[in-house]
Amino acid sequence: MRLTPERVVREYEWVHGRAETVVPIVNGLRDDLGELFDTEVAHVTESQYHEEVDAVFADGDLAVNVAAMVAILRELDVEDDYPGFVVDEILGRELAATISGSQPLRTLGEATFHYADVHVHGPDGEAAGVDDLEAALAAGFQERIPGWPWTERESPFAVD
Repeated sequence: MRLTPERVVREYEWVHGRAETVVPIVNGLRDDLGELFDTEVAHVTESQYHEEVDAVFADGDLAVNVAAMVAILRELDVEDDYPGFVVDEILGRELAATISGSQPLRTLGEATFHYADVHVHGPDGEAAGVDDLEAALAAGFQERIPGWPWTERESPFAVD
């Protein structure tokens, strides 16, 4: 695979165009996790998703890495799927973490990816990596977008 600035643009356009698929996954995650953690989590709009996709891809160093993982997962399909289970999990987890940002959001993105991956399944005939890709996009972007009460306040652990 060769990554060029033009290829990064194509992967950006693909990710940007997945809002109708990814945003409902994000909101489902937020509903489920909010219930599990007994908190209200704001839903994400397609506009918020697009803004964050734009921000990720505006950072060229981040964009090239995200684009590479997106491109691999879009094409990844292992015969009988199970032998490829590990590689799509590794790539999905790393993509979610990379999109999420720095700690603690990075680790939360990885953990959320595994939860999302259990609930996201593509149609028959689709490359096996695409459902991991969608789960990763949902997990990563949901960490970047405000809505969790604990991210909306000052940390009580900050030192003056």
